[in-house]
Amino acid sequence: MVVEVTPTLVPEVVDAPAHAGLSGRAARYPRARVRPRARRRPLGARGRGLTVTHVAAGAALALMMAASLMLVSLAAARPSWLSPIGERGPFPSWLAGPLGPLTNWFTLHTSGLDAAFTILVGTMYVCYLVAVFAAPRLRPAWVLGAVVLVHVVFLLSPPMQLTDIFNYINYARMEVVHGLNPYTTIPALAPASDPTYLLSNWHGLLSPYGPLFTLFTLTMVPLGVAGAFWAFKIVLMLLSLGIVWMVWRCAELLGRNPLSAAVFVGLNPLVWGLGGDHNDFFMVFLIVLGLFLLLRAESARVGLRAPGAAGVAGEIPAGALGLARRAVAWLDGTPRPLPVGEPGPWLELGAGAALSAAVAIKASAAILVPVMIFGAPRRARFVLGVLIGVLVLGAATLVAFGANLPNLAQQDGLVVQTGLPNLIGYIAGAGGETAGMHSLFTEVLVAGVIGCTLWAARTRRWITASGCAILVLLLTLSWMLPSYVLWLLPFAALARARWLRLTAVVFGVYVFLFWMPFAPDLEHFLHLHLGATALAHQIANFQHSLEY
Repeated sequence: MVVEVTPTLVPEVVDAPAHAGLSGRAARYPRARVRPRARRRPLGARGRGLTVTHVAAGAALALMMAASLMLVSLAAARPSWLSPIGERGPFPSWLAGPLGPLTNWFTLHTSGLDAAFTILVGTMYVCYLVAVFAAPRLRPAWVLGAVVLVHVVFLLSPPMQLTDIFNYINYARMEVVHGLNPYTTIPALAPASDPTYLLSNWHGLLSPYGPLFTLFTLTMVPLGVAGAFWAFKIVLMLLSLGIVWMVWRCAELLGRNPLSAAVFVGLNPLVWGLGGDHNDFFMVFLIVLGLFLLLRAESARVGLRAPGAAGVAGEIPAGALGLARRAVAWLDGTPRPLPVGEPGPWLELGAGAALSAAVAIKASAAILVPVMIFGAPRRARFVLGVLIGVLVLGAATLVAFGANLPNLAQQDGLVVQTGLPNLIGYIAGAGGETAGMHSLFTEVLVAGVIGCTLWAARTRRWITASGCAILVLLLTLSWMLPSYVLWLLPFAALARARWLRLTAVVFGVYVFLFWMPFAPDLEHFLHLHLGATALAHQIANFQHSLEY
């Protein structure tokens, strides 16, 4: 069996240290390094270590698929905390999905479900790490087939621990069916007879979701509640697979092993956006689309820098015209005049528009705007694309919802007890994340984004810098969900820095430990009583006021 890695098409300046000893144009455009094809020994070749690796990786993929199937079937078999929707009222077959009969012949009580869930997810995470390590030694068809099958299993699941999908549908039905703007009217003021009212939970919260995402959910309303539910899940699966495909292509453009990158993103079991039907896939899809377009634009310029390629259009003249061209060169991040055969601006324009669309899906993507602007090969084109996206999406929002923005202020007051800011606040003796600590972590986030932006501008390692900005965001968020791990995975998979991938893995372990059913026992073992402080009760009461 042979696995070949596509030679690199993008120069190292995209995500590599600055080239010492070079100056001027040579420093900005180092010669592209073409890596030799990596050949792997076929299965059955001499060498016990390779055979053991193949067997272990194959077993890991099979075990991951079996654990996924078991987990979804347990959630679908009967109402339980695995799918909180079923505990609130009726659990119809259209909501439970078709996989319940696999495990409905035996009953697990709450403690048994806790143990089963913890063991299954822990097993899946270990198998995921084995698959990431051994992916280059496996047939791509096997690995990608496993990725698709896991996606299909979670497509057929009921809503898992996150039930936001019915909040999405409820806000959309408020606008389409009842004529109520979700940015100005809370769901509690909508008719309680609506079929999505009991299925949703944020009844006292104005919609915090981005306008572009809300516009998309409006198109689901004519399908009815059940139709919208399954149509939304199908779209999520397609978006997730689209992310995996684009990460594969980006890895090829960077000269990395595409299979390892695809597995690192596509098989992470902690990304419960698929099982929990969260909207993170919309935002990440657009971010990765922008990343892919920027890499495509840069790869198109590699031939212009090779020996014997066409030169520049002419020398920069002196005087006022030369000064103007130098100013444009600084703004655009590249010397002038441009080389003969310079690719058209459409790729960078599209990348900027995709990033602005990601912000219109979820405001969290905004932290990437400065990093990618100063790291993009053609800054002016990228900025123009961002501005075009802002104008178009802003006009659409104004027409659909008026001069109203998502309700981020109330959501900003929500706190997850096991989030890093709340943990630090508790350890510091403040009882949790106080208003002062919230301001402090906001300042840390701003400083981190500024630092990542300067790093990207100085080194052009904008993929690594973007991943670092996302990491800082995750570590400073008050309200953090397991599905947010997805935000970091594409950048960690594609960055040259191995420490970023290791950090993503460690962060996943942290999420696993503090989001499993036995997390309270772990907290007690560590002498943490996060929910017993006066501040914790105050935060819980605020959250309860928004939910019911």
